Amino acid sequence: MNDGFGHEVPPRHAHQTHRQVTRYLVVIGSTNGAIARLFTADRSQVAEFDAGTEEVVELIKTASASTGASGAEWDKSLAGHTAAERASATVYELDL
Repeated sequence: MNDGFGHEVPPRHAHQTHRQVTRYLVVIGSTNGAIARLFTADRSQVAEFDAGTEEVVELIKTASASTGASGAEWDKSLAGHTAAERASATVYELDL
């Protein structure tokens, strides 16, 4: 008889390294409307979704904002956007 008493015992948890904490939320215009993108501190994208969702409102409640993502640090991350879209983007630094 095992200690599961008829229920399968779950396997041991595999310890893996987690990704970095999300540090930036960029709301940027696109041909299909505004989109929100989440980035880590090294500007690696981890998520993309519609900027009109309630999650965006919750994330930016306490975040500090700046206008424009034209800096060299955003070149690789936002390469698919025009210079005008990047200049009008809003970058939020998240306090997570």
